[in-house]
Amino acid sequence: MRILFLHPSFPAQFHHRAAVLASDPNHQVVFGTMRPDGELPGVRKVYFNIAREVSPHTHHYVRPLENAVLHGQAVYRLGQALLSEGFTPDLVFAHAGWGLPLFVKDIFPKTRLLCYCEWFYRARGADADFNPTVPLQVDDELRLRVKNAAMLIDLANCDRALTPTRWQHHQFPPDFQSKISVIPDGVDTEFFQPEPEAKLALPTLDLDLSNVSELVTYVSPGLEPYKGFPQLMQAIALLQRRRPDCHAVIVGEDRTIYSKPLPDGKTYKQAMLESLPLDRSRIHFTGPLSYREYLQVLQASSVHIYLTYPYILSRSLLEAMSTGCAIVASQTAPVMEVIRDGVNGLLVDFFSPQAIADRVDEALSQPDKMTLLKANARKTIEEQYDLRQLLPKQVQWVFER
Repeated sequence: MRILFLHPSFPAQFHHRAAVLASDPNHQVVFGTMRPDGELPGVRKVYFNIAREVSPHTHHYVRPLENAVLHGQAVYRLGQALLSEGFTPDLVFAHAGWGLPLFVKDIFPKTRLLCYCEWFYRARGADADFNPTVPLQVDDELRLRVKNAAMLIDLANCDRALTPTRWQHHQFPPDFQSKISVIPDGVDTEFFQPEPEAKLALPTLDLDLSNVSELVTYVSPGLEPYKGFPQLMQAIALLQRRRPDCHAVIVGEDRTIYSKPLPDGKTYKQAMLESLPLDRSRIHFTGPLSYREYLQVLQASSVHIYLTYPYILSRSLLEAMSTGCAIVASQTAPVMEVIRDGVNGLLVDFFSPQAIADRVDEALSQPDKMTLLKANARKTIEEQYDLRQLLPKQVQWVFER
């Protein structure tokens, strides 16, 4: 079978699916992407790029759709190039919502189209109106409705779709939910496994915390409100006053991905460092890390904090659980699909730095209790999110009719 994956990044959520399909000599796997770095054995990478940026004169409600059309056109041109060399896919598996699948049925009319559907925007009841200090404006509500245009076209055109959590599935319109299966992405539990005696030393960053007895960790692609970064920093300030031996390691880029930038141009990291009484010798920002260094952070963690708006579930939470971390996480969807308070982690009010600090304090002060919770966290991943169990289901789903 000829299979074409489409994702702006590489290999993103398709990593393990593409790799296992490419390992079968009966399949020819091509991956269309905008990202040049990275390789997978047996997977041929091909590239597409948009012809221009979105026009600044386009109505701001419609800019995401224009951007999607530009990406869809780029994929169409890629399809033409593939056809010219004799490659017609039997199956296209595309990340939906960015425009990549928009014209797949036009360039490949007989090809089955599968979509990975991550998020459907809603003005009420999810992330958009979650923060009471940032009230939703009418303009936001109308803009969010239009922002779903490309996703709705993808859902109408695709043969079947997939999403990783029940919460994400619930966000999509009821008319389409029967078309969307729920299968988690899965965690490599052989790689992300506990190392009870682990100590943290990252020579590439000249960071040696091997003598630190209390290490609080936090991981996020961006340091921003959607991932509770302001509350995290306030909680760390409280913890530093209570626990003089406590250090914090923060992994992630100093950028915003989902949140609105600050009006004065500062990053949230800059704003929090300037406004809080922090002992900077005990707070360590690593920036992005290699997977091996990231694993070392998780293995050395005394308590791992995961905070999120009701939005997409980050892989980092599942990876931290697989590594046997003591988890303090926000009592938000879809976290509550995975964490049961007092069983495999501790849940906390997202908006309360005091409560976050209290629960971290509790975890650090009760290591015997945490031993059970850490074991249960690992067990949850092994039983429900282990890639070795989920990958065969994911591959089987690809070939179902």
